[in-house]
Amino acid sequence: MKRYIMQLLAVLLAASCAAGAHAAPQSEEEELALAYGDKSFVTIASGTRQPIARAPSVASVVTAEDIAAIGAADLDEVLETVPGLHVARSPLGYNPIYTIRGIDTQYNPQVLMLVNGIPITGVFVGDRSIVWGGMPVENIARIEVIRGPGSALYGADAFSGVINIITKTAADINGTQFGLRAGSFNNRDAWVQYGGTWGGFDTAAYLRAGATDGQRQIIAADALSPTPFPSLAPGPVNLGRNAIDGRLDLSRDKWRLRAGYQQRDHVGTGAGIASALDPQGHNFGERVSTDLTYQDANFAPDLDVTAQASYLHITEQSDLTLYPPGFPNGVIGNPYKWERHLRFNLAAAYTGLQSHKLRFGTGTQDDDLYRTKETKNYTLVFIPGVGYIPSPLTPLGSVVDVTDSAPFLRPHSRRVNYVYAQDEWAFAKDWYLTAGVRHDQYSDFGGTTNPRLALVWETAYNLTSKLLYGRAFRPPSFSELYIINNPVGLGNPNLRPETNESVELAFAWQAASTLQANLNLFRYQMKDILRFVPNPDNTVTAQNAGRQHGQGMEVELAWDANQSLRLSGNYAQQHSVDEATNQDAGNAPRHHVYARADWRFMPHWALDTQLNYVASRKREPLDTRLAIADYHTVDLTLRTQKQSSDWDFAAKVLNLFNADAREPSPAPGLIPNDLPLAPREWRLELRHKL
Repeated sequence: MKRYIMQLLAVLLAASCAAGAHAAPQSEEEELALAYGDKSFVTIASGTRQPIARAPSVASVVTAEDIAAIGAADLDEVLETVPGLHVARSPLGYNPIYTIRGIDTQYNPQVLMLVNGIPITGVFVGDRSIVWGGMPVENIARIEVIRGPGSALYGADAFSGVINIITKTAADINGTQFGLRAGSFNNRDAWVQYGGTWGGFDTAAYLRAGATDGQRQIIAADALSPTPFPSLAPGPVNLGRNAIDGRLDLSRDKWRLRAGYQQRDHVGTGAGIASALDPQGHNFGERVSTDLTYQDANFAPDLDVTAQASYLHITEQSDLTLYPPGFPNGVIGNPYKWERHLRFNLAAAYTGLQSHKLRFGTGTQDDDLYRTKETKNYTLVFIPGVGYIPSPLTPLGSVVDVTDSAPFLRPHSRRVNYVYAQDEWAFAKDWYLTAGVRHDQYSDFGGTTNPRLALVWETAYNLTSKLLYGRAFRPPSFSELYIINNPVGLGNPNLRPETNESVELAFAWQAASTLQANLNLFRYQMKDILRFVPNPDNTVTAQNAGRQHGQGMEVELAWDANQSLRLSGNYAQQHSVDEATNQDAGNAPRHHVYARADWRFMPHWALDTQLNYVASRKREPLDTRLAIADYHTVDLTLRTQKQSSDWDFAAKVLNLFNADAREPSPAPGLIPNDLPLAPREWRLELRHKL
């Protein structure tokens, strides 16, 4: 493995040297223009737009042009290209696990996802949604990603990283566009979007409908296979779904109103909610969001003021067969939950002090899991020395409503108030110091304060160096605090938040007009990790019971070899250790290589090739299964590039060589042979602009 990596780096270095040797000389202004083009600006790092090389974080930007070039149809395909980020899978509906720098957990609450700067986090388990069902990319203008802590600016869940999805405005769309896509597994999508002026408002609208049967790779054995009870394994994973997405963006003068709708229906259960195959189970999810923003860049001399109010409603309904008939007549559980989230924040940026840019903010949010419902055909019986086990209700096999008597969770709510301050200080020529701190006060567990420091040195006109420190937190979810009547685990209202401290050293080098290279080194320390831990009486309760540390690096290269060929890629290496066992924390790849070639092989046509290599994933401590196999996949995308044409065409083949790619199932290995990813698949796409 090390030899393979060293050979790859040697080839990339040789290519870099060759590019530098043959590059035409550029003026300093031309070099800077190339280094700080539109793609090289970022807002997520500090809350204001600035060159990514000088941003006080390690950040990446993916544009709509990048998304089109790789032929991506879903957000997860795009995020796999980001250095230091690997998209793993959970058995629960094959939901994505955004593993950043070795931090990998089943529900993945350590990654904060924003849409236009607003969190889309639910409070039940702290993730995007248990009923996720993917996110389409046609309406995405750009994606900004921070690796490392971001709580000093964004608060809760900005723990291992922050992902900000910025949707398209009227100017980005500029007209009416239609699109159709079809592919393997009976995948089909259709969408329309419009950008223009309507009734005096700059208007952007988007509507998409899609459906898929999902890939049907075989699970050879599941949780019931080694038991005397009947198992449906071997059998296929359950990944079908129907989807509707809609967005509306209205802006005028200093005001912007956005609204969004997302529905996922008949969403499959993946490998089964209880790691037992459930071909009949399905889920329904719905998200309704709206936000109103007022921004005045000249509210007063040198003062930029932004006020924002937002609302998010989440519905999740699940009809599940935890264990199939034969145990004895099937164990059925149908949890429903409804959440609503209200947020208001006020931010101001002041530039009236020489060499300083001050940013202040305050806000409040109400997170309300206001209703739950559950029907099931079992109750829990506690057996000393064994723990809680499901026992069928009477009459046997009937499904009854236990919402009032024995639900999985009763309604709960929390309020969060916060305040933050940040100073960007140009204290000397080519030196910048960003210092910030944020305090969050929670109604259910108290307060937490998280600072950040970033020292940025423009070492040369084409080289920037950064030294970064940050601390982040992840609050206990409602399932960790309050869940009841659950055989998997019980809540604990006395929990503290998880914390993460990180130190990073980063370099951004525009080696030549055609060559960009970045190097990032990091080390982190996690404390008070929230886990469900067995008790002496064999109950399982949420506790602050873990510590983990890790270190690693990320290398990025982009080389315009000539006018027709661009080569780019990244290599990420990390080693994360569970301190209780002094073993690898598990599941995350120690080595991850991504390489891409964009070749304009003839006028108006381009071929994009991607290689994704995932290697050296260890098992979680105390998981005695064999090591997780490495895999590499190759994708090809052929597309038109006709600037004057109203029609665009793209064809993509994923996993060209039909690799047996698998993501790890969690310990203790209820699905012993892990989670198979899709085999070779194809996709055709047609777009038309009026």
